[in-house]
Amino acid sequence: MKCVGFSTGALAKGDFRLALHMLAHKNVCAVELSALRQDELLPLVDQLDDLDLSAFEYVSFHAPSSIASSFEEQALKALEQVAHRSWPIVVHPDAMHTPQKWVRLGDRLCIENMDKRKPIGQTASDLAEMFKVLPTASLCFDIGHARQVDPTMSEASEILVSFRDKIKQLHVSEVNSSSQHDRLSFESVLAFRKVSHLVPQDVPLILESRVEELEINEEVRNAIDALNTESLLAAAGD
Repeated sequence: MKCVGFSTGALAKGDFRLALHMLAHKNVCAVELSALRQDELLPLVDQLDDLDLSAFEYVSFHAPSSIASSFEEQALKALEQVAHRSWPIVVHPDAMHTPQKWVRLGDRLCIENMDKRKPIGQTASDLAEMFKVLPTASLCFDIGHARQVDPTMSEASEILVSFRDKIKQLHVSEVNSSSQHDRLSFESVLAFRKVSHLVPQDVPLILESRVEELEINEEVRNAIDALNTESLLAAAGD
């Protein structure tokens, strides 16, 4: 079974401590600490030493989805502190005003493919250009973004085939027409199954579904159902 967990930002907007409390004693082994808004970055980094993350096998960190050019250097200095912990740092392509500066994060930098709102980063060709500048960066593959951009899942397949060796983690959720993250639907599960055989089996799944605490375990089961190739192959053989 894959290691599955949640983004703190999906569970409790701007309140990572509440999100960690919600995940206690749930069927999760991964967590993404989220500072999706610029003003959340420094407070979260300052409190990392005080967080008990011992229950998680896998920890990653999501940088702000939008960073002012005047704040880019300060953001990088804060994220270097995260990189020293050897956690993947998920970054949106358009948040990097000067991509060459982000080389200093090394292989901790984890670029995410984008939804249809963003000016870059939706396609395999977009990502190829990013990796030319940042060759040691890895990929956070957001399968919900890929489905929103191309519901046929052809672009998702292209990204997975082209950058399979770079995939560090998956973001999993339903992404609606307004680019909001929702709970997995039957339709999204069917779509994700089309490409589940292309997803490396050992890649952690980070759910971004907006759910209540009582819905966490069920959403985890839905994600495993959508992306656990081994269980699908077993069912096919019965």
